[in-house]
Amino acid sequence: MSVRVGQRTIAYDKIPRMNFSPITDDLFIGTTPSVRDYDHLRELGVRLIINMRFTFGPNPDLHHTPIQLLWLRSMDSPFFPISIQKLIRGAQAALETIHDGGRVYTHCAYGRHRGVAMGTAILIAQGHAPQAAMELIAARRPVADPFAYHIRPRILMFAREWDQL
Repeated sequence: MSVRVGQRTIAYDKIPRMNFSPITDDLFIGTTPSVRDYDHLRELGVRLIINMRFTFGPNPDLHHTPIQLLWLRSMDSPFFPISIQKLIRGAQAALETIHDGGRVYTHCAYGRHRGVAMGTAILIAQGHAPQAAMELIAARRPVADPFAYHIRPRILMFAREWDQL
């Protein structure tokens, strides 16, 4: 498998350690990248990393053209639902990045729930219907579970709130 970046094609097997999936040309979802992974993400055209982990903040990117890092602390728990305001903030930042020609990488610990919720919110903000966005992510990232009983309602509530903006 590979991804096209401008005139180049980069094979995923050339990107060690990272566990991520391309969802669209502008969106990747995966696990927490290490600082060593930032160069690989930069090669893919990623200009924004959205971290949805609660306790593990992003490592600074010390490159002379750093990737923008957005930490939206969230728990993966039905008792502490993901904040709709955080999903809105992340979607807005992602849309700005994509509009400026960049790509976005969303993550949580396993790329299963919180990063997926953010990725789904970004797709909805781009005009996808909620169900179609969830299905697309589930099809392109087999470990993703946007239909989890505590994630799906947050995605649907985000869609309602986004329509009101």
